[in-house]
Amino acid sequence: MENNNENRRDGVWGQPYALASGQTQFHQLGHIRLWVTLLDLEWQIRSETLELDTDPASWTETIGHTLPAASVPLQRFVREKQSSAVTFVPAVANLPTVIRPYQPLTIPAGGRCTIYVGTPVWMKVCVGERQTMLAEVPLALPSLTWVGRNTMEGELCYSSTSYARMVLEAVPKRPWRAVTPVTLINRRSEPLLLERFSLPTPLLSLHQNERGQLWTPGVTVEVETDMNSASLHVDQFLLAAAGTCRPVADAREKLARGRLVRAFDRMFG
Repeated sequence: MENNNENRRDGVWGQPYALASGQTQFHQLGHIRLWVTLLDLEWQIRSETLELDTDPASWTETIGHTLPAASVPLQRFVREKQSSAVTFVPAVANLPTVIRPYQPLTIPAGGRCTIYVGTPVWMKVCVGERQTMLAEVPLALPSLTWVGRNTMEGELCYSSTSYARMVLEAVPKRPWRAVTPVTLINRRSEPLLLERFSLPTPLLSLHQNERGQLWTPGVTVEVETDMNSASLHVDQFLLAAAGTCRPVADAREKLARGRLVRAFDRMFG
């Protein structure tokens, strides 16, 4: 399997690509390789997950006639109304994401801080003018964890380690991860040790700035007395440092009161 390096370009979110029948568009993004093929009567999608030691920083795509080995799984979809355009739309994780700092962070009594966390996004493969979704592919395979008081009360979440950086300039900006500023406020009379917390990723919308970076609105977590009293607020606006952004995806879930109450109880695991 080879792809022509001369035609390789940077991939772009939300941009329709036109294919001719018989052509395949190849993407390498995050931890996946993806092939989208247009035929006279159908769309075909193939993808494989890569085991990488380091996180890739680029997104490249080529259009040609090269297909992967037959061992790569194939999905087929009926082509409707002779649509020939394919668009790639990002989406946040469909479950809350438990962030685990590599090194726990202590917030003094009455203190506050903002950390910046990056979470992997999913790629929606959409076709036609109405952008009908054919498939949704995670750009990095997250591990799963259970957050709750016991094995009966709680919810399934993704787990993600983080450097919990407090300097925005030090945060790597990758086209397959979204940056979320998280402000933590400790109103207690004793220090708060942050070992992990649950970020409600399905409640966050996605926005792209002029440099192609993905951002979500900021999240503020405020602890009044104990862990179970934590409150959560999703900002209405993006961080000014994100620059000029355009919305590229709505939140998966609306911010409902019932959802927030559960999030409060399980914020810190």
